[in-house]
Amino acid sequence: MTSSSTSSRPHSRARRYVVSLRSSLGHALANRATNRRAHTPTRNKRNLTGTVGQASWISSVVNLLNTIVGAGVLAMPLALSHMGIVLGTIVILWAGITAGFGLYLQTRCAAYLERGSASFFALSQITYPNAAVIFDTAIAVKCFGVGVSYLIIIGDLMPGVVRGFADENKLGAFMFDRHFWITAFMLVVIPFSFLRRLDSLKYTSVVALISIGYLVILVVYHFAAHDTLPDGHYQTPLRIFKWAGAVPALSSFPVIVFAYTCHQNMFSILNEIANNSHFRTSSVVCTSNGTAAAIYMLVAITGYLSFGNEVGGNIVAQYAPSVSTTIGQAMIVVLVMFSFPLQVHPCRASVDAVLKWRPSNKLKSVLRSSPATPSSGDASPPRDTPLLHSAKKRAPEMGEVRFAAITTTIIVLSYIVAMTVSSLEAVLAYVGSTGSTAISFILPGLFYYKISSPDSPLHQRLMKEEDDYDHDHDHEDEDDDDRAGKSDDENDQHDPEGQTLLANSGILSIGAISMLRRSRNFRRKLLRRLSLALAIYGLVVMVVCLITNTFFIVRH
Repeated sequence: MTSSSTSSRPHSRARRYVVSLRSSLGHALANRATNRRAHTPTRNKRNLTGTVGQASWISSVVNLLNTIVGAGVLAMPLALSHMGIVLGTIVILWAGITAGFGLYLQTRCAAYLERGSASFFALSQITYPNAAVIFDTAIAVKCFGVGVSYLIIIGDLMPGVVRGFADENKLGAFMFDRHFWITAFMLVVIPFSFLRRLDSLKYTSVVALISIGYLVILVVYHFAAHDTLPDGHYQTPLRIFKWAGAVPALSSFPVIVFAYTCHQNMFSILNEIANNSHFRTSSVVCTSNGTAAAIYMLVAITGYLSFGNEVGGNIVAQYAPSVSTTIGQAMIVVLVMFSFPLQVHPCRASVDAVLKWRPSNKLKSVLRSSPATPSSGDASPPRDTPLLHSAKKRAPEMGEVRFAAITTTIIVLSYIVAMTVSSLEAVLAYVGSTGSTAISFILPGLFYYKISSPDSPLHQRLMKEEDDYDHDHDHEDEDDDDRAGKSDDENDQHDPEGQTLLANSGILSIGAISMLRRSRNFRRKLLRRLSLALAIYGLVVMVVCLITNTFFIVRH
């Protein structure tokens, strides 16, 4: 009995030692994580002088998604019939990737500006100051034209909606007048157009997205019900791998590319979001663009399979008259109505920037006169120093009178144009070809390529700040390891099980983080080259769209 008891004691002590080691290691890991969370700042949330936003992540996604998805989703089946299912799907995905990359470059460019001050005009002032007025004019004209087209769509659809719900003989003639409905809905959107913050439109954006959801359900329902083909079969074979030809495919290419245009509101979202870390802003872009691409592909494929090559430019108008179809047309009206303020917001900002612009090279001379690299005796700039040069103060917020005057002018001019013009197809074709490609591809690419140049003082300051952050962070981690792991290191040297636990705990993955830091210069250079490629791609898209639109306008 004594020998048995004595032999079991070493095993018992060994088990207690392993349990104690695991417990100590768990406490050390917990303390390490707690200390890191306590003293590690978010790199993109520096305490810069500026305004910290209050918008939530979901609010940012909803507003950006509402800006992306519009009435153009109803034309996706026609685009797919021209390109074929395979090529059309590839183009939809490609357009989403390129547009998303432009949005991502905007998030990177915003890091060079004060918190809450990012805009196309602010970036123009530190990259191409003399061309700032051209950029903002193009954005203002583009947003104004799209807003007017929304009012025209309301005037065209509402008489049909009224006929679907009521007897035409029992209603007055004014109920079927497009001018009456444009006026009525303009009175509804005026209060929303005077809201300063894009985040204030999140509830109207939710209503607009509900309208989009209904339209998607309507298209999918008719596809599943197989009630769109009168003879039960297609009149012509479906185009899976083949296309209808180069000319029809090129005519539908702008429809798909411009369906992702939302870049005019991206800077406002970056200014207003509460957590503007790199991960949060990138997730906003990926979620919004990914959801839009899924909607486009679902409507395009199911809508095309519903009608085949006989599908039209507005798939809802092809369904048999019914209550659900009439509601679908009413949902389109609701969608464009609540999308109108999302066009007024960037249009107002661009008009204000154009009015404030003065031809001057002062800022450029200030940037050139600043030292390219700080001397060895200079201390690194503090965290609360804005990346903008101190001589360039942030422009004050738009005053109440100026805000009201510009907003009123935009609304009145939009109303006048919508009342007097029944179609802006030709004008919007050229405006979209130039304005949409500029703000989606050309400007984000050129801005980042210019501002991320190794010779740019702003870029050098930002890179130095990131390097200082990593240097301080590494020292803090080493101090934590020294404080938390002195006793464990002694045991780990003689205990293989302790080393295994350390490996499984994930601490050794710090080597992967170190590898990413060492490859940072390569990734910076690659991103800069890709930004230039995006700008060149935007120029090619602009030329193709202009030629295509000119050909079709002359033809018709």
